Amino acid sequence: MPVVVSTGRSGGRRPFFRRRKSCPFSGPHAPKIDYKDMRLLQRFVSERGKMVPSRITAVSTKKQRALAQAVKRARFLALLPYVVK
Repeated sequence: MPVVVSTGRSGGRRPFFRRRKSCPFSGPHAPKIDYKDMRLLQRFVSERGKMVPSRITAVSTKKQRALAQAVKRARFLALLPYVVK
């Protein structure tokens, strides 16, 4: 019976290097989160009207909560749609 020798999961290739994302609202020249700034909020809302999660946008936890609050306020004032059909 032949013995199969495994070379590992990577198959001898280099491991994938993932660049560490930084929060777009941190830093000296970062934009301020404001519910009236539609251009800024549209970047963090999908084309269907859903908020994009922070693991994709790389927004920090504290800023993600503020961003969610701003999106909800903008929706309540009819500046942003709740859903796009």
